[in-house]
Amino acid sequence: MLKKLINFPSIVAIILLLSQTSLVAQDKPRASPPQTTSAEVNGKTITINYSSPSKKDRVIWGDLVKYDKVWRTGANEATTIEVSEDVKINGKALKKGKYSLFTIPREGKWTVIINSNANQWGAYSYKEGKDVLRFDVMPTSAAFSELFTIDISDRGVVTIAWDKLKVEFTVE
Repeated sequence: MLKKLINFPSIVAIILLLSQTSLVAQDKPRASPPQTTSAEVNGKTITINYSSPSKKDRVIWGDLVKYDKVWRTGANEATTIEVSEDVKINGKALKKGKYSLFTIPREGKWTVIINSNANQWGAYSYKEGKDVLRFDVMPTSAAFSELFTIDISDRGVVTIAWDKLKVEFTVE
């Protein structure tokens, strides 16, 4: 009876089909590819890992990225910032380590958040109680950028830019 229920060639075919489907899915590029930017500033290495979405004719500020809500500052996993030594960010002390980087975009100003939980998906499990730094920055107009980008200059200026807007802060 058991032999009638188990058709070995069919099981093998199903397993092969499932494994091929899995391999094909892994080869598909992500819509918001992972990016890394890094710089050495005053002998300290600053590294930011993020995912870079495209504008794709969407309204970004206030629509796709809601105003007054915590944003993962990119796509997919929460953006992370790692510093090799103790630093100051916009004049505030930050200890050596790896952190998540969130923002709260607003029309008039943005709040930049450094959070102690570096391993989060998006902002879904974000907890304000784990914030180690918060500070405000002013958004300014920028040249159009189809891709969301973060850059760190060798002077320690971190620039977050997308669409026609950017915000900046300094790491020293």
